[in-house]
Amino acid sequence: MYDALVIGGGPAGLQAALTLGRMHRPTLLLDSGAYRNAPAAAVHNLVLGDGHPPQELRANALAEVTAYTAVEVRRAAATSVRREDDDRFVAVLDDGTEVTARTVVLATGVRDVMPDVPGFAEQWGRTVHVCPFCHGHELEGKRVAVEAGPSAPHLVSIFEGIAARVEVVPDVSAVELTPEGLRVAGGLGEVVVDGLFAQPDIVQAAPFAGQLGLGLRASGCIAIDVHGHTSLRGVLAAGDAAHVEDLEMPVQSVLAAAYAGQVAAASALELLVLPQVTGARAGATP
Repeated sequence: MYDALVIGGGPAGLQAALTLGRMHRPTLLLDSGAYRNAPAAAVHNLVLGDGHPPQELRANALAEVTAYTAVEVRRAAATSVRREDDDRFVAVLDDGTEVTARTVVLATGVRDVMPDVPGFAEQWGRTVHVCPFCHGHELEGKRVAVEAGPSAPHLVSIFEGIAARVEVVPDVSAVELTPEGLRVAGGLGEVVVDGLFAQPDIVQAAPFAGQLGLGLRASGCIAIDVHGHTSLRGVLAAGDAAHVEDLEMPVQSVLAAAYAGQVAAASALELLVLPQVTGARAGATP
């Protein structure tokens, strides 16, 4: 039996495994090989990693994690997770094998749901973006379109200090990369820009919150407290998939995910060594 099962090989999961490995806790990290930021050419707004390809950062982090003998990494996906008793969880892997652990850290992230808009998915992470902190600077002095929606006024105010021109496009119906730029068709006709910022829906990338009966926030993300505890004792969550009550929306970035992974790992360790202390507070209210 492992002390901790970390599901997800992104920044939250890698940091959680690193923290637990440094504490000499037998830990299994499951990495399915699917990553939300895979379409992006580079990671930005990350100190010590700004401008580096995401696969390079993952490879470097994986090398650091596997240097700790307490951590085992498997390139595998879990298909289900269940609570076996008060202090044991069982995960079924995609090859049919089962693994058990005393605690679970869910770092499975979310999946962006591509709208039924021609060209949108093909340009996602390239010329179509969601986060101005991650991709705004690269459009300095260029043309930017913002999809109409609740966050549009905020995005426009941000880009007024960066872009040469900002346009709000309602009802985006098609995007196409042309020699002149990105052609965006919408309710007011077509505009040609250098980048489009949109807000597609997100869903949990894995089914484990439902399988374990975890509480969710209105955002669709797993309800956690500031220590990473979910509504089920022994299950922690970190990264894009998790949401702290005091924040209006989940904070979804590489740096925030890594921080959350460290916090969740520390909370898992506390459950392992001091269960009588943490038992009263180990549960997030949705």
